[in-house]
Formats: sequence, structure tokens, C-alpha cells
Amino acid sequence: MTSLWTTAEMTTAMRADKAGAPPEAIAGISIDTRTIGKGEAFFALTDARDGHDFVEAALKAGAGLAVVARDKRGRFAADAPLLIVDDVLDALRDLGRAARARLKGQVIAVTGSVGKTGTKEALRLAFSAEGETHASAASYNNHWGVPLSLARCPASAQYAVFEIGMNHAGEITPLVAMVRPHIAIITTIAPVHLEYFGSLEKIADAKAEIFTGLVPGGVAVLNRDNEQFAHLEAAAKAAGVARIVTFGEAAKAEARLIRYALQDESSAVEADILGHHVAYKLGAPGRHLVMNSLAVLAAVELAGADIAHAALALTHLKPSIGRGARATLKVPGGQALLIDESYNANPASMAAAIALLGQAPVGMRGRRIAVLGDMLELGAPGPTLHAGLAAALADAKIDLVFCSGPLMHSLWEALPSGRKGGYAETSAALEPQVLEAVRAGDAVMVKGSLGSKMGPIVKALERQFPREDAAVAAKV
Repeated sequence: MTSLWTTAEMTTAMRADKAGAPPEAIAGISIDTRTIGKGEAFFALTDARDGHDFVEAALKAGAGLAVVARDKRGRFAADAPLLIVDDVLDALRDLGRAARARLKGQVIAVTGSVGKTGTKEALRLAFSAEGETHASAASYNNHWGVPLSLARCPASAQYAVFEIGMNHAGEITPLVAMVRPHIAIITTIAPVHLEYFGSLEKIADAKAEIFTGLVPGGVAVLNRDNEQFAHLEAAAKAAGVARIVTFGEAAKAEARLIRYALQDESSAVEADILGHHVAYKLGAPGRHLVMNSLAVLAAVELAGADIAHAALALTHLKPSIGRGARATLKVPGGQALLIDESYNANPASMAAAIALLGQAPVGMRGRRIAVLGDMLELGAPGPTLHAGLAAALADAKIDLVFCSGPLMHSLWEALPSGRKGGYAETSAALEPQVLEAVRAGDAVMVKGSLGSKMGPIVKALERQFPREDAAVAAKV
């Protein structure tokens, strides 16, 4: 078993007491009994559910030990292998800080209104071409996700990439204080969580908290094309950031896009990255991915890694489930393309997804169909921002639009009659309309905020129209 932590190290870092006979070392850290591995440590976090309810299941599943709260100790057998702490989340934070203290490699942190997870995954690919790389799993970017990602980082990692998120001011500061990056990337500033901030400037201020955790001599990587660039640049300077590197199409950008071309399932890019001329291919389509790849390669250069190796690795970049993953469905008379964007939505990501749908291939008599759910946390401008999507749908020449949710009703009313596919108050009520509409040759994109529950429509499409196997899909 490869050791991530010795139990002695964990005990010291978390100021824990031992019970039972825990192993000398653990192989990993888990918070989920469904995926826990043999020899891992189970942390009984109390967030959406009380993890103490699952400790016995974790141990039965092969966990080496469980980390539990002192006031819950009485719930477990005297010989259960436990580390007992005052507060489990605080203990995880302490272990995360210990992980950062022992780490000798380069640390990169990513935030931004849109594109955090995709950029984090691109950074993982790019740095993995150079050496041992650790990165946050999934979208583990919040108050428990960041310390968990840190605590999982092996001491041997040469590069470590962490995603940092927020939906309120003040959330990033304590997280980045744990991560202490050498390089901090802000992908872009967009009207996301606007309900809680009221203005783009305040969103930029919250994202700029990432500068407070940069190590001395650290570098900020900023989007020069974004309208909040000057605001972020000033905030970085005020925080004492030693160096600011910019990316974008602007002539002054140090990581500058020269040209790009979007294919059905990839993107070809030519760029100047801090004086290096680079031509490369991204294994996924989208202008937003092209732009963020400039920040990725800038970070590679700043970290002293090889840009050529990193650029070649980006060929393997693929969109993940809920974030643009594509599937070929078998429908009566042929095939249809499904684009799953159901994980989340905001005005910027919605516009990007609509543009991608506009470029998606369709068969003879096939249509481009957008199935859209509410974009949440936009506050008072919400109805207007939803109605404004009508222009993007027209520009992309989307044939049919299905809408669900009270906010999307504003878009429904703004659509011309020929583009209206169907409307319902809920995604569950919209589902049968979408299933009935899909036919051979269509390209269907499903997107909405997580709370608008568009994911079940994706699953319903896949149930009714099974995915083609890989061999068949490759021939499409």
C-alpha cells in the first residue's frame, strides 16, 4: 500500500487522540462510503449529512480508520480504529495545512466566475506531462473541498492544482490562506451569484481575495480581455503581488491568442505564450476553452515546466459529464447528438454553450435544439438576463428552444414563434415534450443551473434513446 499519511503524522497535525488499533499509515482520504478505498481514512464530516452515521459502514468497507468528533465517540465500539478530534472539519483543515507545509512542488490556484473546473482539468493534463501532478477532484472548491484536496496531496507531488470557489464575499480568503499558491489564475469575471453581490465590481473584489494568499514572489494570471481587468490588476497590486501576467486577444497580453479554429469536437489554436510561439490542439471545442488554455500554458511557463509537452497533452482534454460531455444517441431512423451541459449555468456559460450548439453537426433535416432551465442566483436582473439569451440563440441559428422554470419564461416570451419548442414550469414537466421532439439528425443541448434540475432530462434522453457504443459512434 502506498502511504499518503502515517497515522502519527495525522495525529500530530490534527491534535487527535487514538482509539482502537489504527494502521501505521493510510492510503488516502475519503468522505464517501460509496467510493472509499481499502486502507483509506474516513472523515465523518457533518455538512449535508452527518458523516458519523456512516462510520461503521466505512470501516466495514475497508477503511483503515475513521476521524470522528469527540462528542460522538460514544457511538462507536471501544476497539474501533479511530482518530478523535474536537471538530472533524477543523481537523481536515489542519491536515490540509500540514500537507501544504510539506509540499515542495509548485502550487497553482484557479478561481473565476466561469471555467474554473475546466481550467483546473487542463492544468492537471498539462502539468502531468512534466511530472507528478495532484489536482482537486470534481469541483471540490468550497469550505470542505479545498482542505480535502490539500490533505489528499502527496508530499512527492511536483505540481499541485487547486480550484477555489465562492458565492459570498470573504469565502476565498481563508481557503487561499491554506493553499498558498505560487501562481493564481482568475479565468474571468461574469454575472454569477449576482444576487449576493449586486455588481460585477463586487464579484471582482471577491475573486481578488485569491491574491491575499499568494506566496512572496507569487504571480497573478489575469484575463486582459475582461472588462474587470483594470479592477483586478489594481487589486493585485494593492495586495503586493510581485508579477502580473495577462492572457487574451489584446495586443498587450503576454499569453496572446493569434488565431483559432473550432471543429466539431476540438479546437486548433495558435498563440504566443510569453514569447514562445505555440500551435496546439484542444480535445474539446469552445472559444472559452481556447481562451483559458492561454492561462494554462502561461502557468506552465511560469512554473518552469515544458510548454511543448503541456500543449501536446491538451489534445486529450475532454469535456466532463454535465460540462459539455457529448454522446451519440440511437433514435428511430438514425442518430442524434446529445450535449450535456446540465451541471450549472450563468449568462456567460449559457452564451458559450449556445454558441457551441450553433456549431454542432446535424444530420439531414436535423435541428439544433436548446433545452434550457433557469439560471439561478442572479437577483433582480434575472428576468432581463434570461430574455437576453434570445439574441445568442438567434446568432447561433438555434432551431428549437425548450424552456423550464419561472425565470426562463422571460426568454420564452422573447422568442419568435418559429423557435418555440415547448415551455413548462418545471424540468419534470418539460421532459416528455423534449423526448417527443427529438428525431434523427438532431443536436440537443441541455443546460441550466444545478437547482433547475436539468440533469434528469439528460438521463431520460439516454434511457429512451440508448447511447451508441464507441465503435458505432466513431463512424458518425
